[in-house]
Amino acid sequence: MTKGRIAFQGELGANSHEACLAAFPDMEPAPHPTFEEAFEAIKSGDCSLGMIPVENSIAGRVADVHHLLPSSGLKIIGERFKPIHFQLMVNPGVRLEDVQVVQTMPIALAQCRKTVRRLKLRAETVGDTALAAKLLAQKPDAHRAAISPALAAEIYGLEILLRDIEDERHNTTRFLVMTADPNPPPPPFTAPCITSFVFRVRNIPAALYKALGGFATNGVNMTKLESYMENGAFTATFFYAEVDGRPEDRGLARAFEELQFFSERFEVLGVYPADPFRDRG
Repeated sequence: MTKGRIAFQGELGANSHEACLAAFPDMEPAPHPTFEEAFEAIKSGDCSLGMIPVENSIAGRVADVHHLLPSSGLKIIGERFKPIHFQLMVNPGVRLEDVQVVQTMPIALAQCRKTVRRLKLRAETVGDTALAAKLLAQKPDAHRAAISPALAAEIYGLEILLRDIEDERHNTTRFLVMTADPNPPPPPFTAPCITSFVFRVRNIPAALYKALGGFATNGVNMTKLESYMENGAFTATFFYAEVDGRPEDRGLARAFEELQFFSERFEVLGVYPADPFRDRG
């Protein structure tokens, strides 16, 4: 018996599916075609959690998610870093020398371009890595391969010809664990924590400079600061940020007090344990 469902964007076999299994093996992964639908599944209670990718060490931030995150109404309760590995897979019995075309999503193709170039394959793009494997299984082709995670080969009955074909070994995606609970339990007191928040500065001179000054003077480490357009306006007054620590920490509490003085909107999106992966390397 599972402890509920966890939403992710993509087909069964996607990297997000693998991330769900690794972090929450007792939960049932629930695929959704779009990020909007995954977020809605969490908000509606159909899924108790969500596993949402927000950035990749090579491709950068996931634009759709950063557009949805501040207005989602969801809370962040965890983060997971997942090393990304791609496999070249084919229908059973197909030989590597017979493959002429490879299909996958554009980001995966860009991350495996050296292998694709070396094998002199013609590339075709689809919307999701696992979808590439699913389509190949549905319509077998002796001259076609897919670039997908290993789980997709297992799910769709494909054979892996080449393993771990990504160009960069440091290829890593960061996921956020989301909940619709407006007041989730606080993380263990002993755990190093990250606090994510959004804010909109007041329309006064040097507002951003003054709003952020408290983090420096109170010794708070800000690890992320990103601006956003709101309602199509070409003004970067809305920000998503992450800092080390908890809001009740003395230094961060003072920094937030100063930030709010110069902001017209401020909201904490989550306080959650830092993934130990951060300490590697």
